[in-house]
Amino acid sequence: MTTLILYTTAACHLCEQAETLLQQAAQNHPLVITATEIGYNDQLVDRYGIYIPVIQKQTGEELFWPFNLTDLEKFIRKS
Repeated sequence: MTTLILYTTAACHLCEQAETLLQQAAQNHPLVITATEIGYNDQLVDRYGIYIPVIQKQTGEELFWPFNLTDLEKFIRKS
């Protein structure tokens, strides 16, 4: 099972698109997805504020927007 963090913020239409892609990918890959609101943490805002949505693996590897389903699935499979 792959654990992913989706860095997001309220009213972010790109984040909603990324969440949809994650749901689609979860149909083919066992995923645990945690959405993390960056707006409550100044360090996360500084790091991801202009880049969200960002998906992060437990290893720390990150996938920055823009990405599509193919990109996401490659990211998930990559060890």
